[in-house]
Amino acid sequence: MPTTQVSRGLGAPAPLKRAMDQGIDGVSFKPLGSDATMSWKDSLAKNYTDGILILHDGVIVYERYFGCLDETGKHAAMSMTKSMTGLLAEILVAQGTLDETGLVGSVIPELKNSAFGNATVRQVMDMTTALDFSEDYSDPNAGIWVYSEAANPLPKPDDYQGPVGYYEFLQTVKQKGQHGTAFAYKTINTDVLGWVIARTTGKSVPDLLSEQIWSRMGAEQDGYMTVDSRGTAFAGGGLSAGLRDLGRVGLLMLNEGAINGSRLFPAEVVRSIRDGGDKAAFEKAGYETMPGGSYRGMWWVFHNAHGAFAARGVHGQTIYIDPTAKMVIVRFASHPEAKNAYIDPTSLPAYQAVAEYLQMSNN
Repeated sequence: MPTTQVSRGLGAPAPLKRAMDQGIDGVSFKPLGSDATMSWKDSLAKNYTDGILILHDGVIVYERYFGCLDETGKHAAMSMTKSMTGLLAEILVAQGTLDETGLVGSVIPELKNSAFGNATVRQVMDMTTALDFSEDYSDPNAGIWVYSEAANPLPKPDDYQGPVGYYEFLQTVKQKGQHGTAFAYKTINTDVLGWVIARTTGKSVPDLLSEQIWSRMGAEQDGYMTVDSRGTAFAGGGLSAGLRDLGRVGLLMLNEGAINGSRLFPAEVVRSIRDGGDKAAFEKAGYETMPGGSYRGMWWVFHNAHGAFAARGVHGQTIYIDPTAKMVIVRFASHPEAKNAYIDPTSLPAYQAVAEYLQMSNN
């Protein structure tokens, strides 16, 4: 597939310190809904893990690769890409460059007559838009397939009559319900946000991600993003990157915008995300493994005792940040079931157990 670069720039990588903790493999926990215990090591196979990284106090304490992935490889981030797009938007809001209360139609006139036209930028950022769009991959007639066909960068069939590219498709989406009342996870929100970012800054999402984050955080490798046939990057899920570089993103979020002694963006960006979104709106979506959770700036906020929040993607991708334990976990995986509901029962309690173990070992 055609891709576009997320450049790390020309500077030398900033190395991450290492102090491997052999005790992590033996950390045990009870999966959600189970009375049986499982070890951290066993959970990695259970979740089809391809790569796993744990940082504590900014130091790598655990790193393993499985299958065809090694430390030189890159892996699809899936919807963790959304959190990178959301982070860019939150930075623009904090800088005063983007008005979160403004209507999308005022930023992008092409969307005035679509469902997004009368939604605010913040409603798009927090996915509380009301859209007539199904993302049910098991339904062959769902809107996601029309969207996917439009976004496909390969040549269209001669008899194809539909929209071409992300932007043309987004203009066809209709409203269903009232914006701002319920959380509904729909990838097309992120593609709209990517368009808002590009229109506001005059720069594509990959270029802005490079400029604001990748080229300034001491990354080891370039990232890359898939694009449609018009060259527009897939802001909702197109990023591939190395495990340790996403660990650096996690450290940036843990340290509220600072890394390697430099501030990349205002601390209020992370504080806004950590405070979370509308819990009542989120509850309506029925995420059983995230009771009391919320969604803010395209990050998942758990509102648990440790104040954890995460970037998440289908098939098990995650950047899990635990501010209380000063811990970042990054996982690449290839779970055969896409939904995190199948993965969370043996992941979320495992993350909490490792956090508590690291806190104890630090005392």
